[in-house]
Amino acid sequence: MIVEIGHYALILALILSLVQSVLPVWGAVTGNDRMMAVAPPVSGMMFLFVGISFAALTMAYATSDFSVLNVVENSHSAKPFLYKLTGVWGNHEGSMLLWVLILVLFGALVAAFGRNIPAELRAATLGVQGMVSFAFLLFLLVTSNPFLRLSPAPMEGNDLNPILQDVGLAIHPPLLYVGYVGFSITFSFAAAALILGRVDAAWARWVRPWTLLAWMFLTLGIAMGSYWAYYELGWGGYWFWDPVENASLMPWLAGTALLHSAIVMEKRGALKVWTVLLAILAFSLSLLGTFLVRSGVLTSVHAFATDPMRGTFILGILTIFVGGSLALYAWRAPLLKQGGLFAPVSREGALVLNNLLLTVSAVAVFVGTLYPLALEVVGGEKISVGPPFFNLTFGPLMVPLLIAMPFGPLLAWKRGDLYAVSQRLYAALGLALAATLLVAWLQGVDRILAALGFGLGIWVIAGAAAEILSRARFSQVGLSTGLRRLVGLPGAAWGTALGHIGIGVTVLGLVAATAFQVEKVVTIRPGESVTVADYTLTFGGLARRTGPNYIDDVGHFDILKGGVKVAETDPAKRLYTARKMPTTEAGIVTFGFSQVYVSIGEVHGDGGADIRVYHKPLVTLIWLGCLVMAFGGALSLFDRRLRVGAPKPARQRMVPAE
Repeated sequence: MIVEIGHYALILALILSLVQSVLPVWGAVTGNDRMMAVAPPVSGMMFLFVGISFAALTMAYATSDFSVLNVVENSHSAKPFLYKLTGVWGNHEGSMLLWVLILVLFGALVAAFGRNIPAELRAATLGVQGMVSFAFLLFLLVTSNPFLRLSPAPMEGNDLNPILQDVGLAIHPPLLYVGYVGFSITFSFAAAALILGRVDAAWARWVRPWTLLAWMFLTLGIAMGSYWAYYELGWGGYWFWDPVENASLMPWLAGTALLHSAIVMEKRGALKVWTVLLAILAFSLSLLGTFLVRSGVLTSVHAFATDPMRGTFILGILTIFVGGSLALYAWRAPLLKQGGLFAPVSREGALVLNNLLLTVSAVAVFVGTLYPLALEVVGGEKISVGPPFFNLTFGPLMVPLLIAMPFGPLLAWKRGDLYAVSQRLYAALGLALAATLLVAWLQGVDRILAALGFGLGIWVIAGAAAEILSRARFSQVGLSTGLRRLVGLPGAAWGTALGHIGIGVTVLGLVAATAFQVEKVVTIRPGESVTVADYTLTFGGLARRTGPNYIDDVGHFDILKGGVKVAETDPAKRLYTARKMPTTEAGIVTFGFSQVYVSIGEVHGDGGADIRVYHKPLVTLIWLGCLVMAFGGALSLFDRRLRVGAPKPARQRMVPAE
């Protein structure tokens, strides 16, 4: 009965989404207050019904209800309870239900916290969000119903895909989906503004918090997915330029550009056309990622195996919303008035340069990801575009972006003094040069590119710190007053600095882990040792271990440094008995910011095993930098000036509809 309630709740949500798609938008266009007033309560009811549906599916997994086809295909009675719950979104149907739940949640949040938004804009925004919700609820019910019954019900399920039975995969999809789907509300704001012909600085103020929220969660989701692939797949890499990884990177790049563009629009009333376009593109790229993952057009450890009907349906959704929004944009964009002029050397100019580089980077990733698919469709020829292409296109675009990053916050609005800003960055430049020379001396001049990359990371970090310290003006007001000034800085200022510092920290981790990593692949037997960097690993042999739904061959290693035991680790080769699928459970030991990484390959009958051992210097900085970025986003989000909804004075200053 609970399962049927979940199914019926989805149907009711579909009906409500149709109401929300029509009445509020018509009311906003015609000025009908009663129709516009429908949007907030309907948004809340949609969230309630989809929440009931998600709770019903979760209950079916928790109780191992094998009369439900989705539970049979993705669960097992012996599976740990945590993974019974996370199995809800460890499959196509359940993950799409989570996708829709987050989609209607954003609509409900705008309805609840967007009371300062003009009634017409809020109603139109919720109406567009209702259209998106209707499309995905229809997709869910027609092609991906998670509540299909089986009769008779089997006694046991098929178990969840083993690589998904991991804490990282319990966290990764919800974080990623909040980021993906979060851009839907910025898309809805953009479409609503174009429908009403009203795009102004106040609009940018309302859009920025939602963009920031989506960007923050997408950053965390990408980082969590990267770390999961790093330790769970046993490959020892943190980014593989997998098509599905690229599908999450593209909206992140577009969202980052949107954040910076919205700043210019809010402060100077400029870049209106560009900001609205980025709001459309960020969600369009999220829809593209959904299509790639669920259409079956590519093979990836991240992709869901789906039938062509699902791919065709999502392609139709993609075409309607992307094509429709771009057509609306083409109609309205010429009518939008641009804001004030600014010199190329100014904060606006720096943000424009930043946006151009981010957008071109997203285009490079887009081409590298979709070109093989397009070529196969057109000519039947199969090619592979791998890391060399992306490293040679994406990497060079990031270098000028990182060089310019410290200049932007220090430049004045409208017209800046590049020489004066350069003087304020002397200390940062000195630290970067010192770091470059030190790394070149320690590692050798043959690794000069790595040394330059390391110096670039220090440059970004020191430049962000210089911008914050310049606001304190210690040399003018003294230590105590300067500290008070730092404490009193708005959250957005600290958020911007931490976001840039996080980028620099991640760059340091990427450079060190790529250029200075040491790897050994050996066959080892009990009592033998292998040395990697400054560490010696002694193999203690294999032992058989039985888990709730798997069998492990666990290898024990003592890790010594200078002849002294400093740690031990137990990597394993795991076999899940229900699906007969093996996985690699890497043994990872962290020393400071560096790691020793061990994974077991083939196990031999004589007690030996093939192993892969890495020393990865500063590798944890990759994900630490992402956490710093997300924390900076959170500080900005809680800045009083950037909370959801614009303050009333700002609403009074709005310019007339254009």
